[in-house]
Amino acid sequence: MKQLIKQPLPLQQGDLLQVIAPSGSLQEMEAYAQGLEVWRSQGYRLEIPELESWGYLAGTDQVRRQQLRAAWSNPEVRGILCVRGGYGTARILEDWQWQGLDNPKWLIGFSDVTNLLWSLYHQGIGSIHGAVLTTLGMEPQWSIERLFTLLQGQEVEPIQGTGWGGGRVTGQLLPGNLTVATHLLGTPWQPDLTGVILAFEDVTESPYRIDRYLTQWRASGALQLIKGIALGRFSRCDPPNFDPQNPSYKSSWTVEEVLVDRLGDLGIPIVSGLPFGHDGENAALPVGRLVELDSDRGTLSILP
Repeated sequence: MKQLIKQPLPLQQGDLLQVIAPSGSLQEMEAYAQGLEVWRSQGYRLEIPELESWGYLAGTDQVRRQQLRAAWSNPEVRGILCVRGGYGTARILEDWQWQGLDNPKWLIGFSDVTNLLWSLYHQGIGSIHGAVLTTLGMEPQWSIERLFTLLQGQEVEPIQGTGWGGGRVTGQLLPGNLTVATHLLGTPWQPDLTGVILAFEDVTESPYRIDRYLTQWRASGALQLIKGIALGRFSRCDPPNFDPQNPSYKSSWTVEEVLVDRLGDLGIPIVSGLPFGHDGENAALPVGRLVELDSDRGTLSILP
């Protein structure tokens, strides 16, 4: 069994949380305000920076890197909330070293934030793959409650998908965006994948691109190391020129067909259709926690 990943201490009402914008520039102001209100309604104090814009990024690399460094090093801050995804965290990781790992704090986000989540996992630290501030306000109540329940150190219910058969397996959970995670392969930030259960989602990627990413995973040898795969939502991943009014028109495989073709022969438990990802309910997933993936029942369960 791999060494367990260190999880930050549970949050309590009144804790101070730092907002950062490590990726793309903020455009969804109303959604952002809604996300802030959700956290305040749970009794947390928020430290909010002045947000910047630099092209498609939320400030220069130096500004965004310093924002993360200040939040991580501040002993009063118990958690870090990411504004949105987009693109930019890979640039932050250049010349970056995590400090103060003896007293880690929660980092919460998904999509492009995968770079930071996996980099922390590489250092032996857990985090939360969950809604960013611009998406939290649109989450259903059960999903919001799940996020705060996990952060407070309590147990949550399994999430349900469609099992592909093949039994059940236990391992450390490593969730992320497929596109972002693929670009970590072969870099200094790629974590040890031995014995993990991968959890992937994606958005606005054509089926052939999903095929390309999964083929890269196969060619790298990484999929030979893992125990199972949990698949979330692959939203707006329609084939090129797809016409929903003409279902007989078929210019390519669907993304579902690609997933089966590229993953179905691995001989490991796989569950698809789990409720996490873009454009819908995004169940919070604890990075580095032990989980059970049951590909007969189609469930992903967080173990105590």
